[in-house]
Amino acid sequence: MRGSIHSMETLSGTDGPGIRTVVFMQGCPLRCQYCHNPDTWKAGELSISTSELMQKLNRYKPYYGKDGGITLSGGEPFMQAEFAGSLLRLAKENNINTAVDTSGYFLNDYVKTALEFTDLVLLDIKHTDSNSYKQLTGTDISQSIKFLDYIKRIQKPVWIRQVILPNINDTDEQIIKLTHLIKGANIKKVELLPYHTLGVYKWGKLGLDYPLKNILPPTEEIMARLNKIINSFMLDEYMI
Repeated sequence: MRGSIHSMETLSGTDGPGIRTVVFMQGCPLRCQYCHNPDTWKAGELSISTSELMQKLNRYKPYYGKDGGITLSGGEPFMQAEFAGSLLRLAKENNINTAVDTSGYFLNDYVKTALEFTDLVLLDIKHTDSNSYKQLTGTDISQSIKFLDYIKRIQKPVWIRQVILPNINDTDEQIIKLTHLIKGANIKKVELLPYHTLGVYKWGKLGLDYPLKNILPPTEEIMARLNKIINSFMLDEYMI
């Protein structure tokens, strides 16, 4: 089984628990206005087999420790769901913890099989309002809702993520709606990530016009206020 990847990042501490190797896969159906990896949107030319990739990932196994492992990111990993599932299965055979960072756009038999070998889903919910979601990503929110409903049903452990963009999804009402949406999932963590502009230069290199050039990162006060809502929700639901 061969697939297309963009790159790998070793010793990551932000893409799941512990120290992880992140595999950035090519291809994504979303066109998020704040995407920091627009160079992963289209299918890439770097083709690699699951066995070759597994050899690379095993090199870093001593660093993973008790909690670390590998995370498939992108792009959208489940755009290559059969390849992703094959790689995740090999990782589990090698006793490596697995995580997938996904928008939840895809849900088919290949995705469901891949989830069987996934220890943790990092689900990025871009927005809770259907019209705003479409404006922000170019796609329909219903796809992600179906995925969320499925991982609720199978009680797959999940980290919920949302990038906070001023004047787009930074209101108390939007975050409260997010808590209602994710209620019932097997949530291990909710991460509200402040919007940043670190990937803007890639848009320029690709000849793309960056649509959020006038948006600044949220203030610490905004993030603290929204995180207070999330912390209250997690305390009420999961008593963490």
